[in-house]
Amino acid sequence: MIDAALNAIAIVADPFRLGILLSGVLLGLLIGVIPGLSGVAGLAILIPFTYTLDQYSAFALLIGMAAVTSVSDVIPAILFGVPGTVGAAATVIDGHALARSGQAGRALGAGYSAALIGALFGALVLAVAIPVVRPLVLYLGTPELLAFCIFGLSMVAILSGKAPLKGLAAACIGLLIAMVGTGSQLGTSRWTFDTLYLWEEVPLVPLTLGLFALPEIADLAIARTAIAKEGGGASFSSRAQWEGVRDVFRNWWLVLRSSTIGVALGAVPGLGASSIDWIVYGHAVATERNGRFGQGDIRGVMAPESANSAKDGGQLIPTIAFGVPGGAATAVLLSAFLMHGLVPGPDMLTKNLDVTYSIMWSLALANVAGLLICLPLSGFVARLSAVPAGRIVPIVVGVVIIAAVQATQDWGDLYSLMLFGIVGWVMKANGWPRPPLMLGFVLGALFERYLFISITLYGGEWIFRPVVIAILALTAIAIFRPLRAILWGTYRSLRRAHLEAFTPHHGMIFNLLVIALTVYAIRTSSPWPWEDKLLPQVAAYAGLVFAGLNLFTEAFSRREDDEGGLDIDGAGAVAAIPGAIVWTRAARFFGWVVGTILAALAIGVLPAAFLGVLFQSRFEFRQTWRFSLVSSLSLAAIAWLIVNYIFMVRWPQASLGDWLPALRASIHLF
Repeated sequence: MIDAALNAIAIVADPFRLGILLSGVLLGLLIGVIPGLSGVAGLAILIPFTYTLDQYSAFALLIGMAAVTSVSDVIPAILFGVPGTVGAAATVIDGHALARSGQAGRALGAGYSAALIGALFGALVLAVAIPVVRPLVLYLGTPELLAFCIFGLSMVAILSGKAPLKGLAAACIGLLIAMVGTGSQLGTSRWTFDTLYLWEEVPLVPLTLGLFALPEIADLAIARTAIAKEGGGASFSSRAQWEGVRDVFRNWWLVLRSSTIGVALGAVPGLGASSIDWIVYGHAVATERNGRFGQGDIRGVMAPESANSAKDGGQLIPTIAFGVPGGAATAVLLSAFLMHGLVPGPDMLTKNLDVTYSIMWSLALANVAGLLICLPLSGFVARLSAVPAGRIVPIVVGVVIIAAVQATQDWGDLYSLMLFGIVGWVMKANGWPRPPLMLGFVLGALFERYLFISITLYGGEWIFRPVVIAILALTAIAIFRPLRAILWGTYRSLRRAHLEAFTPHHGMIFNLLVIALTVYAIRTSSPWPWEDKLLPQVAAYAGLVFAGLNLFTEAFSRREDDEGGLDIDGAGAVAAIPGAIVWTRAARFFGWVVGTILAALAIGVLPAAFLGVLFQSRFEFRQTWRFSLVSSLSLAAIAWLIVNYIFMVRWPQASLGDWLPALRASIHLF
């Protein structure tokens, strides 16, 4: 294992891979500064560009981007009181208070250095955990790995959203989507609709981009506000940042405790950054004496930032060892594992051990690079937070469309992007968590393989193995506790008001669509051979039960509805906008996306991206012709250079493509 670790650092230290890692770090810092573009969306955008990279380079890019997002999101949190990601929400309390009192530099220095220490601690724990976890993973058989899949699905589905029934139903829908294509056992055509594009499976890249990237961009387009508020305490002294660094070393015991808590909670599947930073902040308030928490205490910045960075190492432990993602970002990262032929579990700790250690080294190096970049460039990077959404949205839409077609170079990728983009935004608008659907999709193939092998080899006895019993018992407890509160609340509501408690609302429409989808899946999969219908039937029946229970509990539970508003989970400023305006702006945003896609079908992806950015920037967001032309030309030129000469990926043939050579030849002859 020592040899593997040393070999991995030699691999990562290759100049080309260091350059790839640095590119990921720069992208991560940019994404972290801009609220609304989370690390999950960044990973979704970057994954298709790793197709032509080797495994080490691909994960250097992805880990470099994901690792430093939590470093740069401290900038808008402190300077403007707007968290770049949900993991920086607790940092806003004392960080922005310090900025308003003229101590922004001190707060930034403390946030950066605490985040670095937390990240290095998380990477160290990951390295130490590998030899400890390795013999355990090698002992496990197929039934135990199946039980871990069930455990991971249930935990992430419950803990990634406020509504556990919605999360469980979404995970089942993800499993059903993963079953599209040719059956893994007998080759049955499953929901392909006689389309060659779906014969293999639903491509990962457009699904990921649609679920996570497009909804976030849509919310930016709907809000239409500058990210930074006026004033905001943006003035700070660079020299004061070093005072914040010294504060971290004066409070080293708090930083170490917070990092330990962050790693431990990060290793719990599903317990994301949105809760970890608040837990650690509460710990700091309860244990630190003479505190002025809430009024500008520097310790209120250190504690959540160290834990937020340390959690990354913790989340990678169950992801690598068991294929159970620790959060939304690692769920997306798990898809990159499978795309590059890496199966989490024993293989990652044996024949692919050098890849595992390269991820650890990339995590550590990325955070060091992030600190070295952030300290001198905080002032410049902070200005990006003040960029209006209208200047960002068209460019990012163009990037997403270009990235989507890198999946299979098929026009079906753009159709999938559009479909899952609308589904993702509607899910977010109705409070349905998206990470469980993504996780169900990613784990679907593994789940089916483990289930079939377990039943074939052990029959029904696989469920009585000691480790399986223990894992399933934990799963039952994890599901029962939140469900008990929901069902008991519904029962009390019915007992008080009987049927008068019925409260219809707009969210029921999407719930009914989910139920209809599961019923359709049950009916259409019934004639298939049992080998190919086993998991689709299990997932469909489970999804029907969970969606039905959710519909019942929401219909007969007391709930507060905002008139004319939308229940958008984590939408920030969008939640305060009247519903009619939200739907109108959302329709216009997706209209621009559809228009760009239709143009791509006719004239090609690159010309369509150029025109889409140009016209959306100029006519939808009222930017100047100069800015619109410069931004659209820059995007087209950079995309052409990267795709054609760096990644050397072909563009799909446009419908007018066959006419263009003839047209050019005619012009030449003329």
